[in-house]
Amino acid sequence: MSAAVAAPADAKPKAPAAAAPASKGMVAAANPLAVEAGLNVLRRGGSAVDAAVAIQAVLGLVEPQSSGLGGGSFMTYYDAKTRKVTAYNGRETAPAGATPDMFLGADGKPLPFLQGLLSGRATGVPGAVAMLSLAQSQHGKLAWSGLFVDAERLADQGFVVSPRLAGMITGPAPQAREPDAVAYFTKPDGTKYQAGDTLKNPAYAATLRKIAAEGPKALLEGPIAQDIVNRTTQGPLPGTMTLADLKAYKPKVSEAVCRPYRVYVVCTPPAPSGGPALLEGLGILANTDINKYGPDKVQGWYLMSQAERLMYVDRDRYYGDPDFVDVPMAGLLDPAYLKARAALINPDKAGPAPEPGKPKGAGVRAPDATKEPGGTTHMVIVDAAGNAVSMTTTVESIFGTGRMVDGFFLNNQLTDFSFAPKEKDGVAAANAVAGGKRPRSSMAPAIILDRKGKLAGLVGSPGGPAILAYNLKALVGVLDWKLTMQEAVALPNLIARGDTYASEPAKFAPGVVDGLAAKGVKVMAGFGGEGSGLHGIMVTPKGLDGGADPRREGVAKQP
Repeated sequence: MSAAVAAPADAKPKAPAAAAPASKGMVAAANPLAVEAGLNVLRRGGSAVDAAVAIQAVLGLVEPQSSGLGGGSFMTYYDAKTRKVTAYNGRETAPAGATPDMFLGADGKPLPFLQGLLSGRATGVPGAVAMLSLAQSQHGKLAWSGLFVDAERLADQGFVVSPRLAGMITGPAPQAREPDAVAYFTKPDGTKYQAGDTLKNPAYAATLRKIAAEGPKALLEGPIAQDIVNRTTQGPLPGTMTLADLKAYKPKVSEAVCRPYRVYVVCTPPAPSGGPALLEGLGILANTDINKYGPDKVQGWYLMSQAERLMYVDRDRYYGDPDFVDVPMAGLLDPAYLKARAALINPDKAGPAPEPGKPKGAGVRAPDATKEPGGTTHMVIVDAAGNAVSMTTTVESIFGTGRMVDGFFLNNQLTDFSFAPKEKDGVAAANAVAGGKRPRSSMAPAIILDRKGKLAGLVGSPGGPAILAYNLKALVGVLDWKLTMQEAVALPNLIARGDTYASEPAKFAPGVVDGLAAKGVKVMAGFGGEGSGLHGIMVTPKGLDGGADPRREGVAKQP
C-alpha cells in the first residue's frame, strides 16, 4: 500500500460532511475512567498511541484483575497517512534460566495448574510498558511524561471501586486470597473493599511518576526491577528471573499479517499472538455462505461453530514463538488449504472433533497441554487524524500471580506455556517453555481495512483461548451480518473447541439452540474461563460506530 494514495495535506477542509464525526476520534475500553483518560489525551491533540498509554495506565489501577504495568500486550496500529498496519509485540519473555521441565513435579508429571499459577516461576519479564514506549516514540504527538496525569491523580486521590473489581476481590480466584492481594484490598477496619468504596494506591502513583520520567527503564532497571526479581524468586516454587533478564527485554515491531475477507482485509499481529489463527477462522468461513444468514438463523451459527473447531485444532497443534519453533503460518493461511479445511464441514450434521490439518511447512508437533485462564482487557482508539490502535493487554489470570510490587500485580504469563514439554512419544510441543521465549497467546487485536487500504474498523477482546471465538463472532457480525458494532459485540458467545460447545444459550434467538442441537451442536452454558470484553469501532458514512461489550463495564465515546 503506497503512501501515494494518502490524501494531500490541503484536502482536509474539503472532506465531505459525513466524515466530520470521524475527525473527533473515539475510544472504547473496559472502564469509563480509562476511556475518559484516553479522551482527555485526544482532546489535547494526542495520537491514538498517546491515548493508549494513558488508558493502560488507568486500567492497571482500576481494573488490575485484567492488565497492568506488570503485564504484556499485543497492539495493531493503523497509520492513516501511509495506510500501513504495524504490529507491536509486548509479550512477556521467559527468564534465561527457564527450562522446559520447570512446570513438572518431582514425579515428572505436570504440576497442578494452580500450583504453577501462584508460583514465582509463573512470571515473565513484563513487556506492555516497553511496547507502548516504542510505539509512542514512533507515533506519539505529546510528551510521554504527560500521558500519566489522570492515572497518577486517581492513584493518589483514590478511585471508586467498580462492581466488577469488587466481585473479583471477593470472588473465587485464588490470587485474591494471596497475602499481597489481601493486604491491598482490605480496609483498615478489616473488611474488604466493596463497590462504591474509594481505593487509593500511592505506591502505584509513585511508580507512574518514575515511568513518566524515565520510560520503561523505570520498570526494567533499578529499584523496581530489583523488587520484581525479589518477589518472583520467593517461594513457593521460586522463579529464576534476574536483573539481566529485565534489562535485556526488547519489544518487537513488524508488519501486521493481513488477509482478505469478503470485500475487506483483516490485519492482526503475527505469532505468537492468536492473530493468524483468527485469520484462519475467517479464511475457512470465506469458503462458506455464512454471509447469507443472520444471527437469528441456525445455519449461520452452525457454520461458525464448525469453522471454530478447525481453527482451534490447528492453533493448538502448530502455534508457538516463531523465534524458537517453525510456525507454518503461510501453509495454514494458504487459500487452497483453507478451502480444503472448509470442505470438511458437513453442512447438515456436526461430526466428531476434527484432527489437525497438514499444511505446507508443518513439522511433527505434539498435542498441546496449554491451559489459558483469562485475565485480560481490550481497547480500541481512533484519533482525529484517523490513526487507529487495537490493543489487547493482560496480566494473564485474575490479578496475575496475586503477588504485588510497587503498587502493581505481577503477571503469571509463563503458565501460557505447555506444562508438558513433550508427548509420551518424545515429540516436542510447539509451545514448550524455553529461556527467552514468548509463550503462545490467544490475543488477536484486529484492524479491518477496505480494499483501498482505508480504515474500515477495529475490534478485539479478552477471554483466554475464547478470544479467537469472541473476535470471530464480532467480525462475522459486522462484516457478514451487517450489524452495528454494538449489536455485534452483544451477540451470544459460542466457543466450539473439540467436542465442547460453550455458550450463552439464553441469548440466542428463539429456535436457534434447538436447531443447533438437531445438527449435533449441543451448546452448554458457561465458558470454563473468562467471558468476553469485546470493544470495537467501525468507520461508516455517518461517522464512527463504536461498541462496548455489555458483559463488562466499558463504554465507547467520542471526545
